[in-house]
Amino acid sequence: MLKYNIRGENIEVTEPIREYVEKKIDKLERYFSEAPDANVHVNLKVYSDKNAKVEVTIPLKNLVLRAEETSGDLYASIDLIVDKLERQIRKHKTKVNRKFRDKGAEHDYFAFSESNASAASDEFENDSELDIVRTKEFSLKPMDSEEAVLQMNLLGHSFFVYTDAESDATNIVYRRKDGKYGLIETN
Repeated sequence: MLKYNIRGENIEVTEPIREYVEKKIDKLERYFSEAPDANVHVNLKVYSDKNAKVEVTIPLKNLVLRAEETSGDLYASIDLIVDKLERQIRKHKTKVNRKFRDKGAEHDYFAFSESNASAASDEFENDSELDIVRTKEFSLKPMDSEEAVLQMNLLGHSFFVYTDAESDATNIVYRRKDGKYGLIETN
């Protein structure tokens, strides 16, 4: 059963908005073999330029579904995000089921039915998109996050893996869609 945590930024989450979000996202349950017991995190943001951004994160037992969408209409953004999540599920359904079967799962994670099978294209079933085509090996130099960002920019990459000089942990810096930087710390 899906449990909802719906937050609003610059918008009050009214009962009609809450009902619309839950009704739309509940449609995703048809893709699962068993109804998932998960918390659905929904973040609704309205900006001063009247754009509405919807972020949905559904952490499942062995998998996290996540999508975000921005448009000029909150309800349109909700519709678009559900479409995006459905595409993610259809695209990766066969691969996820096969991976969990290989790990000894008792049943398929995602349900297979004729209605959602017809929506899945043969191009999504191609395993070649998961093939590793290049392997690099390098030693991690101890540095701080600022130096890692500079190194990443010098290399022209969108992320950079390094050893933190203070904690000796392996960390990752990355360039976000908004042009700012993010840091992933490991422990």
